[in-house]
Amino acid sequence: MEKDDHLSVVMLPWSAFGHMMPFFQLSIALPKAKVHVSFISTPKNIKRSQNLARFTTLCAITEATVDIPFENTDNLKIAYDLLQKPIKQFIADRLPDWIITDFAAHWVVEIGREYGVPLVYFSVFSAATRLVFRSSGNLSSGNTNDVLPSLESLTLPPDLVTFQSTVAFREHEAVRMHAGFYGGNESGISDAERNAKILSACQVLAVRSCDEFEGEYLEAYKNNSGKLKFPLIYEWLDKQKARSVVFVGLLEEKGMAVEVKRRGDGSFSRDDIAKRLRHAMVEEGGEQLRSNARKAGTVFGNHKLHQDHYIGQFVNFLKNNTTERSSCF
Repeated sequence: MEKDDHLSVVMLPWSAFGHMMPFFQLSIALPKAKVHVSFISTPKNIKRSQNLARFTTLCAITEATVDIPFENTDNLKIAYDLLQKPIKQFIADRLPDWIITDFAAHWVVEIGREYGVPLVYFSVFSAATRLVFRSSGNLSSGNTNDVLPSLESLTLPPDLVTFQSTVAFREHEAVRMHAGFYGGNESGISDAERNAKILSACQVLAVRSCDEFEGEYLEAYKNNSGKLKFPLIYEWLDKQKARSVVFVGLLEEKGMAVEVKRRGDGSFSRDDIAKRLRHAMVEEGGEQLRSNARKAGTVFGNHKLHQDHYIGQFVNFLKNNTTERSSCF
């Protein structure tokens, strides 16, 4: 069968909803630019996500982090790695133009090389977050020979930026992040090593962000990563009712989020949450916060900026950099 003129991509997210949903949103945006998308996930995850029925269900080996206690995440990674064989067969049968992958599927590097399919690493984390890890000259740089960073380095602002920044992990956050990202696990390969392998092999890095939100961080990351970078945003916010969304975890220094007071171990109470929500949503002292959030909403909800500019330039790059092969669908 002759291959049509549409670009074809395979989407390969990690099995956590904080990863699958950004991939899903990108899978909705790309077909609007005439890109054929195969979104690979499991039956239960497909069922959980609205309007995902038209995407690809591969097999039921893994499900999602939401199904298991945090301490059992290693087992999910072991199960996820069992997808290597069926995904290899899927790539061999379809020969897509690109594989858009998350950090977890380190084995897709060999699959892509074998079948001549280039990789896009789609990072669901902001450029600022990636810079916190990169600034220590560690495995996040894509070099698996790099020395692991100290735990303390994660509590410091990125040293790769030329502007003042307060982006850093709290001590209790750094402890968990350092152990979870750099520490060994039952799958036999750390998250940092998975990330490094994908980052080193990919042709382009797509970051879930935009210049209007964190342009300085994106520029700093581009200048220090050695990878072609594309920011991507979505129009999801524009579809939500006014005053119905509270941002959790966005950069506090952007003036769009308030931090819940925590104890030394990182814990907090429901009263602490209620107090900060009242401040953010109704109290007079939170008006500047709400004003900043409204301004951000005009960016994140800008369809033309989202679809025509960011998705458009991303798709143009993919179309202009496909690999010529004698095989076809």
